[in-house]
Amino acid sequence: MGMLKITDCTGQHFTCVDHAFIDSYMAKANGEYVKVYLLLLRRMESSSPFSVSEFAEILDNTEGDIIRALKYWAKKGLLTIEYGPDGEMRGLQMDAPQKADTPKKAAAPSVSVDMPAPDSQGAAPSPISEDAPVSSADIPVDSAPAAPLIGDISEYKSRREFKQLLFIAEQYIGRTLSPSDVETLTYFYDTLQFSVELTEYLIEYCVENGHRSMHYIKSVALAWADAGIRTVSEARRSASFYNKDCTAVLKAFGITGRMAAPVETELVKKWTGQYGFTIDIIIEACSRTVSAIHQPSFEYADKILTNWHQKGVHHLADIAAIDAAYIKKRSEKSASQQPSSSGKKTKFSNFEERDYNMDDLERQLLQS
Repeated sequence: MGMLKITDCTGQHFTCVDHAFIDSYMAKANGEYVKVYLLLLRRMESSSPFSVSEFAEILDNTEGDIIRALKYWAKKGLLTIEYGPDGEMRGLQMDAPQKADTPKKAAAPSVSVDMPAPDSQGAAPSPISEDAPVSSADIPVDSAPAAPLIGDISEYKSRREFKQLLFIAEQYIGRTLSPSDVETLTYFYDTLQFSVELTEYLIEYCVENGHRSMHYIKSVALAWADAGIRTVSEARRSASFYNKDCTAVLKAFGITGRMAAPVETELVKKWTGQYGFTIDIIIEACSRTVSAIHQPSFEYADKILTNWHQKGVHHLADIAAIDAAYIKKRSEKSASQQPSSSGKKTKFSNFEERDYNMDDLERQLLQS
């Protein structure tokens, strides 16, 4: 491929990106993290505050993804996170990117950030923010020990436990790990704070379910992180539930090639836990959903199962009884709506019928 010429048609609307960021930081960072950083630069230019939820909506990510990106860039030294007395993020100070062996420049302007406040019912905070300091006075951000950077793969490879993890991963996946694969495993180890044992089980679990793609393994890891799974025992319980119930529901809907989404998993837990339905009843509801609307819908199935729960269904026989009662009621209603024979008469019904005696007619015919 030949040289590509770039023509500037942007006018005067632009956001400045330091050359040092492109030269020393961008290539080693996750692409989603780079998007967050660029959006931070754009917002810093406008000097307008923002919320994590706003960033998540703009970039089509979760709030947990945005928080992970902010903490990553804080570890890289490109921004300083300011915490309030309640331990929540209250501001971000953008710091100038530095090349190797270059003294740190003066701090860049701060960016205000509005974090979502805890709800009034005291909902548990996201597991992603567990490592945030309780107070900026108690644990200053600058006093935290410097964590290894994801880009410094050689530092991880020197650790015995991480070397063991790489070896085990290659055995399970069945091929030599690429640099991208190694970086993904480093992401589990450093950013998600997964132990070596949990990461090993993660890979084992995905491979046993027929998925050797590192992209798929990462999607499972993010789902576990969002669910607050931090130990192998918690992962086993989650995996056991998924294999037993969620897989059956997805199969009944004809859905393949993906895991159940968190909202779908919660619905299945509701059906099996709160409603106490066995899997055969749930599958029946799924089948009726597809028959009724010709597509899978957890929400539609939930309406069916909620109705059954209100009617005291515990077995498939109870559903048959409900169906029979419904059919009987519909038949009675249909019969009651049939038009009466004593309705308006037509010219044919007004015709006066003759009263013939067939025996007399036959006798008269024989005598003639």
